[in-house]
Amino acid sequence: MRKIVQSTLVSLDGVIGDPHVWANDYFDGEARAYALERLLASDGMLMGRRTYEIFASAWPAQTGEYADRVNSIPKYVFSSTLENADWNNSTIIRGDVAAEVDKLKQQDGRDLVMYGHGPLGQTLLEHHLLDELHFWVHPLFVGRGTRLSRDGQETALRLVTTKTLGTGVVVLSYEPAGI
Repeated sequence: MRKIVQSTLVSLDGVIGDPHVWANDYFDGEARAYALERLLASDGMLMGRRTYEIFASAWPAQTGEYADRVNSIPKYVFSSTLENADWNNSTIIRGDVAAEVDKLKQQDGRDLVMYGHGPLGQTLLEHHLLDELHFWVHPLFVGRGTRLSRDGQETALRLVTTKTLGTGVVVLSYEPAGI
């Protein structure tokens, strides 16, 4: 069975929204290599509509090993409103998100990666479909924007690994604790 690994950029004050605005200065060669290692361990990417739209507008114009992998990997876009997914190797999936993701997990293959913790991530966490959560904690306060935590959702996690990058970003990797 495949695992779903969520990777989320987060500020010290818990902001996850618009990381392309505040996190780019921290995505150096070391961070890129670490992110590429995770991406190469996966053979599919899960994303919601908003993440798809941001990625599809940015990544096709990028070059390099990381960009090549992001552009070529199969992408499963969960949306009831997106009409077209023209970015290379993208498929729109509609219907019961939990059931469709469970089907993808049951397929043979390597891990599935997901960036961010928006509505799709919340749904997968609620349905116990996330196997690992990697939080890239950035050493800055953003002060505004979408926050990581949502009212009413409590989930115990177990710390599995930590990695400190030269930029001061700390990657905390957790598994659901199952308490």
